Amino acid sequence: MLEKTFYHTLLSHSFNMPVTVNYWDGSSETYGEGTPEVTVTFKEAIPMREITRNASIALGEAYMDGKIEIDGSIQKLIESAYESAESFFNNSKFKKFMPKQSHSEKKSQQDIQSHYDVGNDFYKMWLDPTMTYSCAYFKHDTDTLEEAQIHKVHHIIQKLNPQPGKTLLDIGCGWGTLMLTAAKEYGLKVVGVTLSQEQYNLVAKRIQDEGLSDVAEVRLQDYRELGDETFDYITSVGMFEHVGKDNLAMYFERVNHYLKADGVALLHGITRQQGGATNGWLDKYIFPGGYVPGMTENLQHIVDAGLQVADVETLRRHYQRTTEIWDENFNAKRAAIEEKMGVRFTRMWDLYLQACAASFQSGNIDVMQYLVTKGASSRTLPMTRKYMYADNRINKA
Repeated sequence: MLEKTFYHTLLSHSFNMPVTVNYWDGSSETYGEGTPEVTVTFKEAIPMREITRNASIALGEAYMDGKIEIDGSIQKLIESAYESAESFFNNSKFKKFMPKQSHSEKKSQQDIQSHYDVGNDFYKMWLDPTMTYSCAYFKHDTDTLEEAQIHKVHHIIQKLNPQPGKTLLDIGCGWGTLMLTAAKEYGLKVVGVTLSQEQYNLVAKRIQDEGLSDVAEVRLQDYRELGDETFDYITSVGMFEHVGKDNLAMYFERVNHYLKADGVALLHGITRQQGGATNGWLDKYIFPGGYVPGMTENLQHIVDAGLQVADVETLRRHYQRTTEIWDENFNAKRAAIEEKMGVRFTRMWDLYLQACAASFQSGNIDVMQYLVTKGASSRTLPMTRKYMYADNRINKA
């Protein structure tokens, strides 16, 4: 009886849309007015102590293990919970402070490899052909994901106002699309660094296969270990949300250190307008050590590092659409992914992708591009933003 009362208290105000909940004892409740769009079925009770300890971990694991089934859109359900002020995401009674995270160089490498070294074959099943695992940029409503990812790469590089023959460092280079595009189409000499062995192997092969060894280099190296090398430009996509709260200041200081005088950097990553946050389930299963910094938190670190802000752009709606397409692609290959990775892993990743889409849709998280300079802001950049949308490639793909 106490357990049912707890669940009723937990769920009755957790959604801003009608939701039907089927309980393990055969009873059913509909919370909210109107026709439910989503039905949640508990096949067994999740212990109260697990939920009060960390609701996101307890409920996420229960879904992964098939103890909870959801009929309807997981994205809509989670979006509804984020938008309800009394949900377990927002109510202090159900929040738990995360333990202190370690971000030593060894721990950072372990964290990155645990996510990205799942295997290139896995990511190829649902990413677009560019193998770009970050927010796309939809210039047109009709853009495919591949087109939007290519648009994103050019949008980032063009913001730098790149001049042929100059140097670019790509911190967290992924599978290399941005850095190699900068080399081939903009005439830059590029260095990419990653902690993922799988990414390193693929980028190194691309450099060799495409005959770019004279202008492109990839390193399996921590970004903090580049010594006194300096570059005209720096790009870093989807990186600062991995470094951890304690290392954010160092991250921006390293960007400043590696930039030449009047150098320009474009730093693109997940952030929050409400302030920094962690999530227990994501930290445990998807991004160990992950911390989403607040917008003003990043800006303060940028200023403290001796950099100046030239431009800030939010791309929240673009990332919502990106994650929605990823999940469509993922579920189109669901049978093959289950066969390769197992049912529990597949449920976990489907939940992760839909939860991300919901989080972007509700405004719980955002993605921003910070254009920063080492020296007076925009001193080496054109006077208006018009240049960002011009095609200044020296070679067309």
